[in-house]
Amino acid sequence: MEKILKGAAVVGQSGGPTAAINATLAGVIRGVFADQGEHITRLYGMRNGIEGFLAERTVDLTELFALADGSIDEEKVTLLSHTPAAGLGSCRKKLPDPHKDTEFFENLIALFKKYDIRYFFYIGGNDSMDTVAKLTEYLKTSDYEMCAIGVPKTIDNDLMGTDHTPGFGSAAKFIATTISEIIRDCAVYTVPAVTIVEIMGRDAGWLTASAGLPGIINGFAPDLVYLPEVTFDMDEFFASVKEALKKHPNVVVAVSEGIRFADGRYVGEGTQSGSTDAFGHKYLAGTGKALELAVKAEIGCKVRSIELNLPQRCASHCSSLTDLTESSGAGMAAVKAAAEGISGHMISIQRCEGAYAVDFKASDISKIANQVRSVPRDFINAAGNNVTKECLEYILPLIQGEPAIAYKNGIPVQFVID
Repeated sequence: MEKILKGAAVVGQSGGPTAAINATLAGVIRGVFADQGEHITRLYGMRNGIEGFLAERTVDLTELFALADGSIDEEKVTLLSHTPAAGLGSCRKKLPDPHKDTEFFENLIALFKKYDIRYFFYIGGNDSMDTVAKLTEYLKTSDYEMCAIGVPKTIDNDLMGTDHTPGFGSAAKFIATTISEIIRDCAVYTVPAVTIVEIMGRDAGWLTASAGLPGIINGFAPDLVYLPEVTFDMDEFFASVKEALKKHPNVVVAVSEGIRFADGRYVGEGTQSGSTDAFGHKYLAGTGKALELAVKAEIGCKVRSIELNLPQRCASHCSSLTDLTESSGAGMAAVKAAAEGISGHMISIQRCEGAYAVDFKASDISKIANQVRSVPRDFINAAGNNVTKECLEYILPLIQGEPAIAYKNGIPVQFVID
């Protein structure tokens, strides 16, 4: 884009929320206020993502986060950063093909024109980047000039084009902390028992891999760790559990919800509803329960399953300061890139050489959307039932630091966008 545009901006959040997605929103807000109207005159927030914007459900974020003198209310923005879930609400709306349903995009452009929106920021994961990619593709055929930027978010850490994703570090920290506590609790008895902990992760096992972190911090970790990247074999699983029980009576196993058999079936398929979301993804749950029943039938020892479920993505009280700082940085980098005329890109995090540090850069979104970044095979042991030290050393810097969370009467204070 040759000329720098001047007009309003709109920001939305999409997909599953995280403990850091509002920190990214805070970064966008900070970036807009730092622009001081040179390029962006006002910032609107979409209520429930693109779905809400199409229904014209918006909030004026410039007005909400401005002090009387027009400067940013940093106290509010910081409180927003420490609040879990998506402050603007979310959605899972799949946009149509921009080459086939031109009417949909014409209506969308009409709304952009109505509010003089020249900058579009969308915070989300793979499906959200698909939204930005499709809007970018349509804009190539439109005479309406605007910048569309994707800002990464996903606890799954499965986006291409970035070293890691905002939200992953905090979820990994919660999982590592919780697993460490579960192991200590299980260790108090001498009765042979197996505890299976189910962790989120449909196609990529990054979150489940983080369950091994206590091993390089406190010296103990789950006996077995199973990721979707390796075909799950029930006979190998039984043999490994029995071998672990010979070593000590309390065996802890971490499993990704998305582990599959050789024929492609999910391990927990028999306990699931079969329902899918707008993007065709099956709703997953029940993998831990399926394995619990299998161990009970095969081994006959005491066995329980624990599904970590939503706390993995909303436990802001256990968030990573590194994650929150980088999430805000990604939001600010998105505004900076758009102001420079960049469009059709996602802000990516690049790990620097040497001591841990990162840079932000804009990456072509057409090479990112609808792809999955899996855990490399050399991050998984040869047997396929645990992760390597190299894997844990990759994750470790991302969980560092604790934010100064404000408490009131013993409970964290949260900021709600009314």
